[in-house]
Amino acid sequence: MPNATEAEGMSPLPQLDAAFRVPSATALVPRAAATHAPRILMLYGSLRERSYSKLLTLTAGRLLEATGAEVRIFDPEGLPQPDAAPETHPKVQELRDAAGWCEGMVWCSPERHGAMTGIMKSQIDWIPLALGALRPTQGKTLAVMEVSGGSQSFNAVNQMRILGRWMRMLTIPNQSAVAKAYAEFEDDGRMKPSPYYDRVVDVMEELVKFTLLTRDVAPYLVDRYSERKELAAALSARVDQQAI
Repeated sequence: MPNATEAEGMSPLPQLDAAFRVPSATALVPRAAATHAPRILMLYGSLRERSYSKLLTLTAGRLLEATGAEVRIFDPEGLPQPDAAPETHPKVQELRDAAGWCEGMVWCSPERHGAMTGIMKSQIDWIPLALGALRPTQGKTLAVMEVSGGSQSFNAVNQMRILGRWMRMLTIPNQSAVAKAYAEFEDDGRMKPSPYYDRVVDVMEELVKFTLLTRDVAPYLVDRYSERKELAAALSARVDQQAI
């Protein structure tokens, strides 16, 4: 039986522009798969001398290296507040260069007053949605972790998930939230064996899997109809101007 629009001889989707594309399974098969190690950038949100978010990040970094990933850990010491320094500031450039280099990220923040720290947010705020034609975070994978001084909470990781979505990243399903972090690390900074440690292993394994799965097709995964339509309109306007 024909549907209503077919019966009336109408187009079923008259609102659609020519920029519409039917998703293709073939396009999800990369022409040439990358062979280099997955590149992961890690950010942590505390400047304390014994920073548990840093210790958790170092723990996760060692696990990532055990999977064969290449890891860079950004030190937020000396990073200015957003808008308090020019974009040419050396720490800002270091962070932005690392964001462009990586294929995935790990964000790890303490929970303070029920939220991520200002230091964590400042790092994310310095990474723009676009640098010219380059989107430094779009389509890259993301894992989120937090530490807290009291009972287990998920406020910081939930906030970072929202930011990851805003930065157009592919945030993996798993996450780590370490409660009473002061009791979870040895004096030398190594994390003690525990269910919390096992979860960190889970998260890092999952991050690497998702990075390997998506990095070659990330541009296609985050390609958007609305942006194709906008770009087509801009191109048409430019061509029209040249014809005058």
